[in-house]
Amino acid sequence: GASVNMYMFHGGTNFGYWNGADKKGRFLSITTSYDYDAPISEAGDPTPKLFALRDVISKFQEVPLGPLPPPSPKMMVGPLTLHLVGHLLAFLDLLCPSGPIRSILPMTFEAVKQDRGFMLYRTYMTHTIFEPTPFWVPNNGVHDRAYVMVDGVFQGVLERNMRDKLFLMGKVGSKLDILVENMGRLSFGSNSSDFKGLLEPPILGQTILTQWMMFPLKIDNLVKWWFLLQLPKWPYPQAPSGPTFYSKTFPILGSVGDTFLHLPGWTKGQVWINGFNLGRYWTKRGPQQTLYVPRFLLFPRGALNKITLLELENVPLQPQVQFLDKPILNSTSTLHRTHINSLSADTLSASEPMELSGH
Repeated sequence: GASVNMYMFHGGTNFGYWNGADKKGRFLSITTSYDYDAPISEAGDPTPKLFALRDVISKFQEVPLGPLPPPSPKMMVGPLTLHLVGHLLAFLDLLCPSGPIRSILPMTFEAVKQDRGFMLYRTYMTHTIFEPTPFWVPNNGVHDRAYVMVDGVFQGVLERNMRDKLFLMGKVGSKLDILVENMGRLSFGSNSSDFKGLLEPPILGQTILTQWMMFPLKIDNLVKWWFLLQLPKWPYPQAPSGPTFYSKTFPILGSVGDTFLHLPGWTKGQVWINGFNLGRYWTKRGPQQTLYVPRFLLFPRGALNKITLLELENVPLQPQVQFLDKPILNSTSTLHRTHINSLSADTLSASEPMELSGH
């Protein structure tokens, strides 16, 4: 007479920006993979857990006869060396063709109708800062992660509930850019509104920064139509850091199968395959180290496929990726960081990373 709820029975994928977030004492972003060691995997394959469950259920009632569908064919490709396309700031006119929205104080994503992804905030320094000076957003006002640049040079990250301060220098008139990432909306654990962007005006030293320009970025549109565009030339350093685009075209010589994109040494960012937004990667945080790539996203033999990365922080010395025939979802080097707990924000040290969640 009892019932059993299996959560979850079939794994899935939070493609694009569709991962949610929990609030269990603090903001916890959910991973792109939503597999949970499910009886049927993210790729739709039966697992040993499925057969074990079927054996137990068969002791109490009849189970359907006949074989299960076999696992989908898998493939390996690479390693592939990606090429630097340019800094995100180089493409601002293409990413925001309608131009910026101007306001004395910074506006949220919602106020400018940017429902997901990224928005760039820009202002200019009103006086010269000769010594490293604290830069922060009061009242935990970064939702959810901010990549700070001065005159195009990456300075570091501000992070919700975590990294709350950077130290900046610059000349009067220096351009201060803050790329803010919406890391996923609260979908569990809280019914409160979860506004994104800069919720408070940033402060540099004792100065409240005003006169902002907001650029709602349409990155997916740019990536989808990239091959039609005349890309601008951009003077970038040999080892760039901060939000930077990389890409690579490649053929598939054999038969096309499901595969898993591995990004060893990359830090954090977004991936597109043939213009499709595959999802977020956060290799340095883990535990997820691969992204599921269904075979239907790939072109068969005779056509070129294109992978595009927006790396937000730091690129490895060898900017390579590889497509594997098995997922890596529980890296032993990062697994200990990802368990969900109920620590309150004030128990975290400034150096402890934001944890990822899976409900």
